[in-house]
Amino acid sequence: MGARTPEKATAAIDKIRAEAPNADVHFLQMDLMNLQSVVAAANLLKAKESKIHGLVNNAGIMATPFALSPDGFEAQWQTNYLSHWLLMWHLLDSLLKSLEQDGLAPGAVRVVNVTSDGHNFAPNVGIDFKDINQEKGGLWSRYGMSKVGNILHAKQLNKLFRPHGTDTERKGIWTASVHPGHLDTNINRQTAFPKFVNTLLKAVGAYSHAREGSYNSVFAVAWPDFKITDSDEYFVPGQKRKQPNKVARDMELAGRLWQWTEDAMRMRKFLE
Repeated sequence: MGARTPEKATAAIDKIRAEAPNADVHFLQMDLMNLQSVVAAANLLKAKESKIHGLVNNAGIMATPFALSPDGFEAQWQTNYLSHWLLMWHLLDSLLKSLEQDGLAPGAVRVVNVTSDGHNFAPNVGIDFKDINQEKGGLWSRYGMSKVGNILHAKQLNKLFRPHGTDTERKGIWTASVHPGHLDTNINRQTAFPKFVNTLLKAVGAYSHAREGSYNSVFAVAWPDFKITDSDEYFVPGQKRKQPNKVARDMELAGRLWQWTEDAMRMRKFLE
């Protein structure tokens, strides 16, 4: 379980173990606003675990005031997209190694990106490479662009590492991007819009219980009913497939974003 602080992680793990005493859960310290921390966490995990069968990239912030990370990237872009891409990159060899296990069924290795229907707030071009930090954008365009990034990342990963076609006997990494729903969690308290908005939305029943936000992720990363034909898809609450918007389906843009990200990370020596 990745988390910035031992205190929050320990509290969450204790709560899990109270419900499931045999749960084998461990804390992995990682600060997504510090790319070197992400690399260090990936290396530590690989040192402890030789094989990885599932990765859920679910951390995020939403509609926060403009801020740059110490790495020079806008906070939402780095937290929601860049750090997850970098974590996956450094765990990719372990994911691929897991596929080589004898007796491992197809679909046993999966990567899930938690995105949002907020991807619809992205700039018209989807990913604005001319203003990658969205300094000319706003709270929601920055959030939306990061969420488009999550979907395109999952699609490009699927293109590169999933078995071709629908041959269920072949192995590969299955992927999905999922919208968890509108939830009553701390992410709403970090946004820059007035607090009364959250209070009003909660009062009219616009939010689902936080527990329900995990359903799509669990379905996509572990459930047997998730099939190879579901890989590459976008899911909304209820485990329902849905088409994301046009820019989030643009595979040329997905490839361009992957290359931009790889170049940006390599230039900063985070891939070495």
